[in-house]
Amino acid sequence: MRAVMESQRREVRHEGRATGTLGTVAGWDDVARVCRALPATAEGTSGEGRRQWRVKDKTFVWERPLRKKDLAELGDRAPAGPPLAAYVPDEGAKTALIAAEPGVYFTTSHFDGYPVILCRLDRLDEESLTELVGEAWACRAPRRLVAEHRFGQA
Repeated sequence: MRAVMESQRREVRHEGRATGTLGTVAGWDDVARVCRALPATAEGTSGEGRRQWRVKDKTFVWERPLRKKDLAELGDRAPAGPPLAAYVPDEGAKTALIAAEPGVYFTTSHFDGYPVILCRLDRLDEESLTELVGEAWACRAPRRLVAEHRFGQA
């Protein structure tokens, strides 16, 4: 995964708030904008009323509030607001992202064994948000759609 390789090579650029074209804090509207730029993507809400984005009826990123068990597990490391959850290619990619930028990416035991990462949205710059959402989309989209989209970008 390109994002993991780049994350491993670069220094952690987040020391608190992100900088970039999104300003100091990325928000859910920024997530929606990035998702809408991808083919066959639809926004919806979960049964709990939380925002989620799907490609061909498969969720790829969503607002994932922390549960009591998550909060107890994370302690002082828990973010103030609900994190962004996103699919990644595999557990190795998840581990690498967390190791590269632990102030941005994290997980809880709820996601052990699943290729899903949690992200502090307020610490993500536009480039990282776009890359994370794009990779999550590619993990869940049909292969043909991914190939068509990537070919169209070349």
